Amino acid sequence: MKIAAIIQARMESTRLPGKVLMDMGGKTVLARMVDRLRQAARINEIVVATIDSVADDAISKECHRLEVATFRGSENDVLDRYHRAARKCAAQVVVRITSDCPVIDPQLVDETIRVFHEQCGDCASNIFPRTYPRGLDTEVFTRSALEQAWHDAHKPYQREHVTPYFYQHPELFRLASLRGQVDYSQYRWTLDTAEDLELLRAIYARFSNQDDFRWGEVTRLVEREPELAELNSRVVQKSLQGA
Repeated sequence: MKIAAIIQARMESTRLPGKVLMDMGGKTVLARMVDRLRQAARINEIVVATIDSVADDAISKECHRLEVATFRGSENDVLDRYHRAARKCAAQVVVRITSDCPVIDPQLVDETIRVFHEQCGDCASNIFPRTYPRGLDTEVFTRSALEQAWHDAHKPYQREHVTPYFYQHPELFRLASLRGQVDYSQYRWTLDTAEDLELLRAIYARFSNQDDFRWGEVTRLVEREPELAELNSRVVQKSLQGA
């Protein structure tokens, strides 16, 4: 069974344009994500799904440098972009990752895939209910479930955000969830603003700009140094429809 992690990425961003290629301790944000996902034992391939625009040629160039596959598709119909990318790489299972997660944890990704397999689900995630910090978000679903959503979902926000159709129709899909023993959902390790960038750069600096630290180590870090979490504590999370 081929499992492909598909990272959705584009240069345009409402609050922090070009964030995917910004420097994160000597590497681009995208490079950090690819390098961390390559440590996940259960993933067979990584694909970056970007859009077909001149501005995003820079993402394709970076992917070529990183020796990672790319797919270019619709800017706003991200569901279609995922569907076509999954079909092109012949993935049977898709791991959805957004490009604003430079501390994505490979072990947590593997754990979400494990739950997906053990519970024989159509979709598994570590975000419903949310117990992990933002920025570790992982969703795993079958290509057949993706195809069903692609065919049946018609609302703009369902197309833009890929997976809402799954959660809105539990009668159609078997949903599984990975939950932490402790709720750390108050922490925000996603990249959407200049404040987020400051925090994430500080986190990487504390770990000597390496890619082998895990989310538990980051949790202990911000508990020891609560002033770090204060850096982006006032950032308002965008709503689903406005993301």
